[in-house]
Amino acid sequence: MKIHEYQGKEILKRFGVPVPRGIPCFTVDEAVSAAQALGGPVWVVKAQIHAGGRGKGGGVKLARSVDQVRELSSSILGMQLVTHQTGPEGQKVRRLLIEEGADIRKELYVGIVTDRASQRVCVMASSEGGMDIEEVAAHTPEKLLKVFVDPATGLTDAQADGLASGIGVPAASVPKARVVLQALYRAYWDTDASLAEINPLILTGSGDIIALDAKFNFDANALFRHPEITAMRDLDEEDPAEIEASKFDLAYIQLDGNIGCLVNGAGLAMATMDTIKLFGGEPANFLDVGGGATTEKVTEAFKIMLRNPKVAAILVNIFGGIMRCDVIAEGVISASRAVGLKVPLVVRMKGTNEDIGKKMLADSGLPIIAADTMAEAAQKVVAAAAGPR
Repeated sequence: MKIHEYQGKEILKRFGVPVPRGIPCFTVDEAVSAAQALGGPVWVVKAQIHAGGRGKGGGVKLARSVDQVRELSSSILGMQLVTHQTGPEGQKVRRLLIEEGADIRKELYVGIVTDRASQRVCVMASSEGGMDIEEVAAHTPEKLLKVFVDPATGLTDAQADGLASGIGVPAASVPKARVVLQALYRAYWDTDASLAEINPLILTGSGDIIALDAKFNFDANALFRHPEITAMRDLDEEDPAEIEASKFDLAYIQLDGNIGCLVNGAGLAMATMDTIKLFGGEPANFLDVGGGATTEKVTEAFKIMLRNPKVAAILVNIFGGIMRCDVIAEGVISASRAVGLKVPLVVRMKGTNEDIGKKMLADSGLPIIAADTMAEAAQKVVAAAAGPR
């Protein structure tokens, strides 16, 4: 789950990270009122969407008068903001953050993720913060410093000071940077985040260290422990099909291809998509119905897949371990009839009650294309999606 910048800053502030004063807004009038309430000669008008690169996309602007706040808010609010993370379709801006200006002497970067290889938390920092941090990571990785944190001890003073000094924080400001780095680590750890990032983290003219941005992603499996974070969820920022899938406990992610995939198990789903690509096709989605799929879940899965107008064929690939093949077969038959399926359907199933499931499909009278192996299934669905030749 993702949240907006202003919500991330609320979390940072709660853990002791200094952030600029700012007010979230939903209308132009609210933006003007926010600027007046904040006071000062300079404000930043910031689009709030769940994507990075807002500045490059024209979603972050500096205003030097209240009239300019109104003008910029009018142009940004409601715009379709396109960044490198939104795709060409962009994301509609429905919220703004009006923030006081900052005295920026230097822009830095700090981010935290879990490193599965070392089974520790990785804290990354760079002297090259700002809009081009991806370029830094890609082309000058030596400028991205990393430390791996033992969860039993947390981010130590020595580790924090080493990172701060390594990215060019002056000696007089290192203690302030240490406070920020350790507070960010605690925020990451205590909220069950999967990503916590400040870009830019700024050094001001007076030597203060302030978080000028905030990005958090959270482990959805841990949200039951954090109702206050769950309450920050903005459904307008999420794919409607993915929201609908979550209501039925389906793991669904829409992709750019034209072959719908319905699979039980995340690993098998990934392997299925890889096999489709191996034979020249493109998956339209990742869809894991889980080990306890019911007829209702399979029917809803079909409905969600078919809402995507790009879907030209569907591949159902089932391993009957916990999930019985006859239950899936019943679901496939019911779903096909319920949605009036008009695209080719390839089914491959192995495991518990495999023969019963295959007979049910064969006797259904539906134009289902059977396959015995993953390779055969992928070849058949790619050919079906391509249509007659």
